[in-house]
Amino acid sequence: MRTLLIANRGEIALRVMRTASRLGLRTVAVFTDLDATAPHVRAADTAVRVPSYLDIDAVVAAAVSSGADAVHPGYGFLSERSAFAAALEAAGVTLVGPSAVVMDQMGRKDAAREIAVAAGVPVVPTGDDAPFPVLVKAAAGGGGKGMRIVRSAAEMDEAVAAAKREALSAFGDDTMLVEKYVEHGRHIEVQVIGDHHGTVLHLFERDCSTQRRHQKVLEEAPAPTIDAATRARITQAAVDLAAHVGYVNAGTVEFLLDAETGEFYFLEMNTRLQVEHPVTEAVTGLDLVELQLRVAAGEPLGLTQSDVTLTGHAIEARVYAEDSFGGFLPQAGTASIVRWPSGPAVRVDHALEPDQVVSTSYDPMLGKVIAHGPDRESARHALVAALDATAILGLTTNAGFLRALVASDEFRDTTIDTAWLDTAVVTPPDDTVPRALVAWVSALLTSLDRGHAFGSDGFRLGAPPAPTLVELDRDVYVDRYAGTVDGVPFRQLSAADHVVEAVVGDQTVRAVVNVQRDVLEVAWHGQRFVFTPTDRLAGVVQVGDGTLVAPMPGTVLEVRVAEGDVVEEGQVLGTMEAMKMELSLKAPFAGTVVEVDAVAGTQVPIDAPLFVVEAAEVSA
Repeated sequence: MRTLLIANRGEIALRVMRTASRLGLRTVAVFTDLDATAPHVRAADTAVRVPSYLDIDAVVAAAVSSGADAVHPGYGFLSERSAFAAALEAAGVTLVGPSAVVMDQMGRKDAAREIAVAAGVPVVPTGDDAPFPVLVKAAAGGGGKGMRIVRSAAEMDEAVAAAKREALSAFGDDTMLVEKYVEHGRHIEVQVIGDHHGTVLHLFERDCSTQRRHQKVLEEAPAPTIDAATRARITQAAVDLAAHVGYVNAGTVEFLLDAETGEFYFLEMNTRLQVEHPVTEAVTGLDLVELQLRVAAGEPLGLTQSDVTLTGHAIEARVYAEDSFGGFLPQAGTASIVRWPSGPAVRVDHALEPDQVVSTSYDPMLGKVIAHGPDRESARHALVAALDATAILGLTTNAGFLRALVASDEFRDTTIDTAWLDTAVVTPPDDTVPRALVAWVSALLTSLDRGHAFGSDGFRLGAPPAPTLVELDRDVYVDRYAGTVDGVPFRQLSAADHVVEAVVGDQTVRAVVNVQRDVLEVAWHGQRFVFTPTDRLAGVVQVGDGTLVAPMPGTVLEVRVAEGDVVEEGQVLGTMEAMKMELSLKAPFAGTVVEVDAVAGTQVPIDAPLFVVEAAEVSA
């Protein structure tokens, strides 16, 4: 193997390139028009344009034309498409992954279930054997897409229809599987790898129980709540399944552990590298991509099961472009300031840099922050510190939410199950400190620049300067002479390159601050705070009057009402999609639809008016 094409984008493309380059391989990137100047394109030795990352013919043609011996699919896109594996095989190009036959068998949840039964691996009851609540999920994919929890027969039709639409959009296949839903389960998955010489090993397990709507948020290795006997049983079950199907290359066998009974059930097998593979690399010391490439080249693994050992604990946090404290809605925009953490206990896999445009055309994951320590608590503290040092301004991310979650008692005490985040309330960081920081910096800039936009400089003839009025989302008074912000003691320690260190009250803080004429932002504890002057809010659509606006940029999928329709509170008026996730637009109260601006199939920006509902009169 001499030349490797990476059929992916973003952080996983860069991660694969790092190992490939270390091994002396020539790397080839593929890109769409939207990604023409993306980091993964610049990092590769050469790059080939394709119309879409999902275009099998174009990606295979790019591999052939660039002289690639092999293709690494990363995850997502074509990574689990057996048609892609078959097309590469026909073109004489090696896929860094399993064969098309095995991928077809194990990549589908329905077929994989039958194989698991044949291999003697316990499975979740399905179909008529599964009492409510049940989980409706796409047979052809994963990543939390095409999944719905159904608690009664009355909800079934709507849930299946929505899951089918989402699955068709994400995977091109709307086949559904219905199985028992375990209310309080832990998501345990086992990393396996096999070579062409009959060796199949496990690289221990990961716990991915901290997830929202079946989308993983935090992952860790090893699993903190299972004992040695359960670890031995679950890892052996994964190896048995992989060996039974003749699995070659890296894969992950996912299980659901019932917290109440201690029993575990096979869920699915991911026939590719996982997003969370860095935690396994941290605790085993192995480079999974290197093992993948060596196996694809026909080499033996060169390891026995006893060679694979665990050292310490690792936790990964996925950083998404989403507003976690505002309904988890996808976000888009241009990153202005980007600061990722560093240090001996921290690893960051990312592809986000300053001035980069983040759109809703692709998955919202921007990067991953991983911390490793001698034990779980030290790794957890290291991850909190790493997320404190993460600062992304210009668009909203979930970094502050992740920081609050990792620092929570529930995560510390491992009481979180797979359903916890769907109902739990994670408290956002208070905005008092960020407001004080941005006000102080604004007042300082005002004193240096009489033309600054945020207030007067407080100059008084023959007297100490008056407090400076800084107009943020509310008026704030900064008295630099007395060293207070709204009466709270404030002492600046240092300020350089947008990083401000200060003592606010009795608390020493450090944050990234960006104060421009049209931007007032602070990143603190990972969270982005935007302090917009009140006069800039004029003209913004108010939703309390019955106007429903687009909560995110995306595509209108469906319009269910027309002008003049009478609707009930909570009734779905239409649906829209962004980043392959579907959102229902519901009536805020009972009334009459008086305006419909939404048109199915059209792209809309954030805050675009879609529907207007006039409240029904309430009789006395």
